[in-house]
Amino acid sequence: MSKIVTLVNPNLVHPPITPYALDVLTTSLEAAGFDVEVVDLTLDRERWRSVLVDYLERRDPLLVGVTIRNTDTIYPQEQRVFLDSHRDIIREIRRRTTAPVVAGGVGFSSMPFALVDYFGIDFGVKGPGEVTVVELALALEQGKPVDDVPGLIVNDRAGRVRQVPHVSRQVSVGRAALVNRTTAYVRRSGTPGKVDNLAYYRRGGLGNILTKNGCTFACAHCVEPDAKGTQFARRAETAVVDEIELLTGQGVHHLHTTDSEFNLNIAHSKAVLREIVRRKRSDLSSPLHRLHLWIYVQPAPFDEEYAELLAEAGCAGINVAPDHVRDEVLDGWKITAKGTRFYTYDDVGRLCELARRHGMLTMVEALLGMPGETAETMRACVEGLLELDATVVGYTLGIRAFPYSPLGRDLAARSGGERTVPGVQSNTATSPILLKPLAVCDSRVEYERQFMFDEHGELRPVYFFSPDLPEGRTPMGPGDRWLTSLELLWDWVPLEDRHRVMLPTAPGLTPEDNNYADNPFLLRLTELGYKGAYWSHWPLREQIMSGQSVS
Repeated sequence: MSKIVTLVNPNLVHPPITPYALDVLTTSLEAAGFDVEVVDLTLDRERWRSVLVDYLERRDPLLVGVTIRNTDTIYPQEQRVFLDSHRDIIREIRRRTTAPVVAGGVGFSSMPFALVDYFGIDFGVKGPGEVTVVELALALEQGKPVDDVPGLIVNDRAGRVRQVPHVSRQVSVGRAALVNRTTAYVRRSGTPGKVDNLAYYRRGGLGNILTKNGCTFACAHCVEPDAKGTQFARRAETAVVDEIELLTGQGVHHLHTTDSEFNLNIAHSKAVLREIVRRKRSDLSSPLHRLHLWIYVQPAPFDEEYAELLAEAGCAGINVAPDHVRDEVLDGWKITAKGTRFYTYDDVGRLCELARRHGMLTMVEALLGMPGETAETMRACVEGLLELDATVVGYTLGIRAFPYSPLGRDLAARSGGERTVPGVQSNTATSPILLKPLAVCDSRVEYERQFMFDEHGELRPVYFFSPDLPEGRTPMGPGDRWLTSLELLWDWVPLEDRHRVMLPTAPGLTPEDNNYADNPFLLRLTELGYKGAYWSHWPLREQIMSGQSVS
């Protein structure tokens, strides 16, 4: 029997983002004795079909795994969904091989039962897959029943999708036990049939690194505690830094953390930074001296010692997400698992000051339009963040609602399947959006589907945008209030600040657009060889787009 496990990356969006999940899975599968081959369609997106067909004509895999990083862009101004292209790729796989197909990834994990059904695949994995996929591969190789694989999602067809029970609720919800926390993930460059990290770096400007998985917090809009796990699965700091050293030695010098937030569980974060610093001090020839680290953080905890460690470790830039400045909007939204707020506006200012003092760039992001947002609170947020000493300030207008985020659950409860909820919106809706709570749905498939599909099976992602923001002067359709608020947002940002501010734009890709997928500015950056987080180049975008020399 074949011992080949084929892993497919179906992401056709550029600039390309390294499919880290496939390196993670490869590490565990190879350790279990399987031959792992990666079919990476991102770097061959113009000819993905011929690449896939050519591969499957030559190979007879035991199992095919597909990673779904994103279901859609999540940006209200675009509302672009990727699931149809993913399904086309999966259908081609199923036409060319009888091997069972399993899907996973953080996007997949936001609605796994509905996507197993939609894609028509055999299995799915919610959350970290490195343990479950190995156990599935072993079961298939040994001819054992898949019902012996804890946590595996199984497609019984005809809309019936079930999950094999985990060994305990702690594993099911927390998921830390499903993460390899002790060894480095094997990262390669230039090896045929594996993820090519250096190629991604050259064409996308960033590599990636995970220091811990999951999140113990409960922010209203966030899918990550549900999709990844409600515990911090802290990886050994030596394993993390081994991996960083391996990547920088291959020439991948700019790395972005993929943690939910790097500074949550700050003791572990400091331990990772201290290990980087220790190795740099003890070995002047270490490739860690070429490390440029880019991180996601919350405004707190963040102290002087942390700033010093970041700077010495090689941190180039900090992306901080306070999301708002007004307490009455943030209360009940940006919270710990116990429901308490964990930072104030003053913490954001202190972080920006510490970063500036230690030579690190900052990007401060706001999420406007959450429940309770009014024109008054939105303007206060715009002005409050502009007052900060930040390199770049970014504003997003509206939020994607997912089935298991606290916001999504609340909207379903308020709708009850009978009432439209003010603020619920989709540009592709052709009828009122009614959401049923999980408890009254026939299955998880039914519950999850309604957040992405309408009653006819057409793609219709659900968004929320505060109904307390002003209506437009003339009704223009479902995006009327959003467009009116967009005009206000542009009016409130002074011209002298525009160079350092990322503002949403009306639908359609432009150099001003701050969406990632196929963004003209980002594509131009990577074409010219720029490295690092793209927001760090934002203030110079006009010169870059026009071809002017930038020192």
